[in-house]
Amino acid sequence: MAEIIKGRIKEGSPAKRGAHWDGGGTNFALFSANATKVEVCIFDGSGEKEIERVELPEYTNQIFHGYLPDVGPGTFYGYRVHGPYEPEAGHRFNPNKLLLDPYARAHAGSLTWDPAVFGYKMETGDDLTFDERDSAPFMPKCVIVDPNFDWQGEPGRRFVPWDHTVVYETHVKGYTKLHPEVPENLRGTYAGLGQKPVVDYIKSLGVTSVELLPVHTFINDDFLLQKNLVNYWGYNSIGFFAPDPRYASDVPNSLREFKEMVARFHEAGLEVILDVVYNHTAEGNEKGPTLSFKGIDNASYYRLLPDQKRYYINDTGTGNTVNLSHPRVIQMVADSLRYWVQEMHIDGFRFDLGTILAREPHGFDEQSGFLKVCQQDPLLQTVKLIAEPWDIGPGGYQVGSFPAGWAEWNDSFRDTVRDFWRGEASAQALAPRLCGSPDKFNHSGRRAWASVNFVTAHDGFTLNDTVTYNEKHNEANGEDNKDGHSDNRSWNCGAEGPTDDPEINALRERQIRNILSTLVLSQGTPMILAGDEFGRTQGGNNNAYCQDDEISWVNWAIEEKGQTLIRFTRKLLELRHKYPILRRTRFLTGEMNEELGVRDVTWINANGSEMQPVDWDNETTKCFGMLMDGRAQVTGIRKRGQDATVLMVINGHHDVVEFTLPEAAGCQGWTLLADTNIPEDEEERAFECGATYQATGRSVILFLLQAETTG
Repeated sequence: MAEIIKGRIKEGSPAKRGAHWDGGGTNFALFSANATKVEVCIFDGSGEKEIERVELPEYTNQIFHGYLPDVGPGTFYGYRVHGPYEPEAGHRFNPNKLLLDPYARAHAGSLTWDPAVFGYKMETGDDLTFDERDSAPFMPKCVIVDPNFDWQGEPGRRFVPWDHTVVYETHVKGYTKLHPEVPENLRGTYAGLGQKPVVDYIKSLGVTSVELLPVHTFINDDFLLQKNLVNYWGYNSIGFFAPDPRYASDVPNSLREFKEMVARFHEAGLEVILDVVYNHTAEGNEKGPTLSFKGIDNASYYRLLPDQKRYYINDTGTGNTVNLSHPRVIQMVADSLRYWVQEMHIDGFRFDLGTILAREPHGFDEQSGFLKVCQQDPLLQTVKLIAEPWDIGPGGYQVGSFPAGWAEWNDSFRDTVRDFWRGEASAQALAPRLCGSPDKFNHSGRRAWASVNFVTAHDGFTLNDTVTYNEKHNEANGEDNKDGHSDNRSWNCGAEGPTDDPEINALRERQIRNILSTLVLSQGTPMILAGDEFGRTQGGNNNAYCQDDEISWVNWAIEEKGQTLIRFTRKLLELRHKYPILRRTRFLTGEMNEELGVRDVTWINANGSEMQPVDWDNETTKCFGMLMDGRAQVTGIRKRGQDATVLMVINGHHDVVEFTLPEAAGCQGWTLLADTNIPEDEEERAFECGATYQATGRSVILFLLQAETTG
């Protein structure tokens, strides 16, 4: 790197925040409404020795900026920001602390938890004190990048329509750490996840969109490191523009490696969705470290108590809340999203604790500044936006309240489906969940796909553990099994944990297929947790956020029962893609369309007749059918559809039920498509209309209507 001469610093431009290389030098620009001076610190090739400190000479519209010639890609840097240290007024400036650029495109190194990384004298426990120790030796560094990349494989990139979308949630490291077909030096990395055997397998399942747990640069909490644990999930962001270097096999080229991974997924026709954490940062509360935002402009970046600005509003449960009411903070988040779409070719985002992003000082507001930005932004309108629609703040539960165009995680689907299959929910409770939860989403022109249906996610039991454990088993987390939720809505089928009892194991395997079938065959957008398709276990740990080990890593030593489940999962997803009636965009209402003479969904009781109010009100009704008529109107144009008609039979009763296959318009018979009691039945068996079918206790069956043809 060329030696920097202070006299050569130029004014630069405030137009783009961050460090931008133009081929001849780098422009630095940093927002702070309350700072008095900003210095950029340049480090040597090791990132350890500060070799130059230069004050940014200009301040335009609250942006400090300057241009350094001959500073280019690979250069390590950070900021020192001067200003008042007045915690009680909300200001925590301390130029002794090296700060990460909020717009940094890459990072190198990791945080060392030394008292010097705190803005106050940490040993005193008093955040009103001022610490003069230099934090630079203990801080990761920002890296100037070359953004150029040849997007090979991009001709394969395609937008997956929402009604075709099937989400597959996984973790960059955990998915390949034990993968035998990934070269050992690439396991657990972006490059490993982009390996052909991995991508081909994911594609083969029938999913369309891979959702990755957080990849923004994040921090390992000190209390976890002291217990030899880490923040495995990554919900502790400190940089919103950089892929975390810990997942790179080639750290200096982490940006390029991430782009290569995305290109390989696009080459296979798969989307990449990022789980993003814009609701809080790793700096914690007033007792937390000073790593970036806190030292750049604490009063702007965070929500502070209005009458006690020393303290933080904690709607996240993590110590602080990002202030999405500030225009520059909204801009930073929007710039981050656009960057990942435009430069990294990401296809969508799942927003952790999304309610916070729509929270104004008075509470949740579907017309909040951030949501308005997303609604009008021409680039963000082209990608998938998925909210986790809750936080711990007042009025934080907002399922169904996000604006049209958004999709939302639907925990009501998870809870009701789990309850039904353990015998704790009625048919009446399950029915709206099978229809895309119109009670929550059918308003403002929203579509059925807005309900992202899931029964498992990274947080909680895996599907195997949902049918294997009644209680959580989180002892490995070092909190005496007190962490994680106790209300798992799970059922161990008669024994806690693994057992040799063949009847229990058979029931568990069928219950897994039942829950998967309910998920895949329901209206809405299904999300599958990686590994559920072959029965992955976490040994009953329902809060494995700190387990970067075999508890969380996907075990690819799959037994025959796991291979059978993979084949069954593929079959289910093939059926979903093949029959559009299983993934309608319009909500199925059950109302008769008098003009067309068609009812889109008819509920059938076990004797083959239409369900009556007395059937719905009967809590013992556990076996029923959902007849989805392919002739129902598909769009706003009033004409009959041309899709196939299917019947899904759900038997939550513990014993066999003789189910009468109903008469239907033009019925020439019914063909069995799937039965969770016979997962590998390849024979297409036909039944007459009015015939009875032996529905095994606790099972799901799918039939296709054979209708008479018209010439």
